Amino acid sequence: MSSIKKHKDKIIRQSRIGYACITLGVSDVRLQTCRLKNADDERIIKIIENNLNTLEKAIEYNNENDIKLFRISSDIIPFASHPDISIEWCRIFRSRIKEIGDKIKQYGIRVSMHPGQYTVINSINEEVVQKSIEDLKYHSYFLDCLGMDGDSKVILHIGGVYGDKESAVQRFIENYNKLEDSVKSRLVIENDDSNYNIEDVLYISKKAEIPVVFDNLHHSVNPPDTDKSVNNYIQECAETWKKKDGRQKIHYSQQDESKSKGAHSRTIEIHKFIEFYNNTPMIDFDIMLEVKDKNLSAIKCILCTTDEKNIGKTEKEWARYKYYVLGKNPEGYLRIRELLKNKEENSIKEFYSIVEESIKLPSKIDKEINAAQHVFGYFKKTASIVERKRIINTLAKYREEKATLGSVKNGLKKLAYKYKVDYLLDSYYFVEL
Repeated sequence: MSSIKKHKDKIIRQSRIGYACITLGVSDVRLQTCRLKNADDERIIKIIENNLNTLEKAIEYNNENDIKLFRISSDIIPFASHPDISIEWCRIFRSRIKEIGDKIKQYGIRVSMHPGQYTVINSINEEVVQKSIEDLKYHSYFLDCLGMDGDSKVILHIGGVYGDKESAVQRFIENYNKLEDSVKSRLVIENDDSNYNIEDVLYISKKAEIPVVFDNLHHSVNPPDTDKSVNNYIQECAETWKKKDGRQKIHYSQQDESKSKGAHSRTIEIHKFIEFYNNTPMIDFDIMLEVKDKNLSAIKCILCTTDEKNIGKTEKEWARYKYYVLGKNPEGYLRIRELLKNKEENSIKEFYSIVEESIKLPSKIDKEINAAQHVFGYFKKTASIVERKRIINTLAKYREEKATLGSVKNGLKKLAYKYKVDYLLDSYYFVEL
């Protein structure tokens, strides 16, 4: 039986909403990598250790913020499928990876992975195909090492056309069928924004029995020549997901109007998301957001689709956004403060509307200096005379347009790290929105 119900102007689902790879606004959560020429065993082992710690912190953060869907970065193990790198990373870090996997299962978080654009199993170049197969093995194996079950998927685009789409489709199916069963059991395919529209992908799905992820932005950029609606396609994709695959998954993003077609927006505009969410078929599905501000939009969409008064969580989000908003939109800052005085109203959508309004505004020097001075107030009693002079001088140069806002924030961020001001480090003031 479906778990969906309507409540006032919302649809309440069991759906999970998540984000991809990078967790913003959390101190000491940063993936590392290196160049291949510097990739000796010792360096790679240190990088893997850091990246696993980063993954664990991201998982902890996601659980604390009710984010139950997360895409793990392909870079978690650098050069994992490269033929010149032979580190037995799963053996070396077996207990550590299992520990993280146990937490993922304990928290009920669904994870996935998404190889990059160079993983193309329908290439006309056999060397590219073989490298792609090895890369898919790595992604599947990492999820195996975590102990994830069959609903943790590896998302793959179909690939190139190479002047003959029919042959390229057949080549994809043939090479897919050659994959190990452990890899095939994890693969799902997705429509893209140039070569393979959703009709193409559904055709391949029927031939090879592969689940399909529907991507709404790719669909808007590269639609098939049919009269079917988005809802028709979401429903058709749902039928490709079997019980062993877990809940259907879709990708949702919005167009950045200042960039070329298919570019993801800086943030998810909540009224557009709610309209999409409320008008989709009455079935459960998980939603992976593809957006520049990552977890920030995930929290936003989760809070705005939850059937509860969120004043405590809204205030928690306000603590994270407040100095960013103050620097861009002092009037909006005051409006949010007034909005949150009423503890009985569910003001979450109005709150985020003001935040989104602030994100769109250009930075103004006087406003940003005002916010920076508020942030600097956290260090006035603890910073040394030299540190205070350095910040004051940077602010003066910024006012004269001889320094950037980034240099101001970097100076303040260094002080926040030095003096362990977690309130600032866990805020969005230092995040480039």
